[in-house]
Amino acid sequence: MLLEKLIQEATQRTNKVVAVAAAEDHEVVEAVKMALEQDIASFQLFGDESKTAAMLQELNLKTSDKLEIIPCTSPEDAAKKAVQSVSSGHADVLMKGMVPTARILKEVLNKEYGLRKGKVLSHVAAFEISGYDRFVFITDAAMNIAPDLQQKADIILNAVNIAASIGIKEPKVAPIAAVEVVNPAMEATLDAAALTQMNRRGQIKGCVVDGPLALDNAVSIEAAAHKGIKGEVAGVADILLVPNIETGNALYKSLIYFARARVGAVIAGAKAPIVLTSRADSAESKLYSIALAVSSA
Repeated sequence: MLLEKLIQEATQRTNKVVAVAAAEDHEVVEAVKMALEQDIASFQLFGDESKTAAMLQELNLKTSDKLEIIPCTSPEDAAKKAVQSVSSGHADVLMKGMVPTARILKEVLNKEYGLRKGKVLSHVAAFEISGYDRFVFITDAAMNIAPDLQQKADIILNAVNIAASIGIKEPKVAPIAAVEVVNPAMEATLDAAALTQMNRRGQIKGCVVDGPLALDNAVSIEAAAHKGIKGEVAGVADILLVPNIETGNALYKSLIYFARARVGAVIAGAKAPIVLTSRADSAESKLYSIALAVSSA
């Protein structure tokens, strides 16, 4: 299985440390336990000391050189200290616990100690889907609402870097639209065509971009052949670049709830990977996200 292989690869990245902001969350602590059992990383748990300790006890976990609790006065304090741990080099990955996304991102973007590199931050999800022998990446399903052309170029590069970090060299990128031809009335097709040209002229490197492509023509060789669509990406896309957050969010959740796909996801584009999973995500999904983040750290 692809995600199990990813976990095995993550165990080869020695001495990686994950800083968890507001760790007093049952699913987060369960994911931490699973990651420790797999020897993926060490953990710094920032948050309410008594609540976190009680959760560790419930799961028969004890503090050690690979698991420590750092007491914090509030979720806001935990977010700040976790980000500072990563920015100072004491941790390699930031992970969100029981703290609002807006709060942890505020700390990530802090000009004094934050993790921003000046580029776009974007959500990159690696899906293991039944019937596919490769990961299918979807970006951006959670961060950028309606990215413009340059932001889409940066989003592609973020996803390419994540894919490359787990051994996928020169991934094939499909900018997704409703149709596979340029239509001046559909901005997504115009951006897709521009991104294709930017890639061919060396402005977007490390990948092959070709679009616009409708979803079926991006992932199905049969569908692409039926419509006479040729190219290096048609039917075999590794990365699906969605035109906006609504499309990405719907596609992401459709794969999970209808296709029962498994997923690991990170926020890319910062100085370190960020695990920013939803509270609705399972401990297993959080584990896969930790593995993806550690592999790309």
